[in-house]
Amino acid sequence: MDYKVITSRCQGPAFPAEECCSAFKEFACPYVNQINDMNSDCAKTMFSYLNIYGNYPPGLFANECKETKVGLLCHSPPLSSPNASNADSTTPRLITLLISTVLAFLVLALM
Repeated sequence: MDYKVITSRCQGPAFPAEECCSAFKEFACPYVNQINDMNSDCAKTMFSYLNIYGNYPPGLFANECKETKVGLLCHSPPLSSPNASNADSTTPRLITLLISTVLAFLVLALM
């Protein structure tokens, strides 16, 4: 994964929400299925690397990037289904567990 998509656009000290959230979606949406898979550590690993490479304040993306009650809308097809039909590719997908995963990660990081 190339974290430069986020780290080159989402920079402090201001961490502008519009730019950070746009970069985060561009980075995360292709991996929506993997991030939402509670049987993997994909989300935890992703946020660990984001903190290493971007030195972001705790909760930045969880607090700033909200589109619905349950997550962010992803309009691009995920990487795991490259042959998706046109109907599938235009259907918005949610990063549904992302916010709760971020919050759980932050709680673990603060312990």
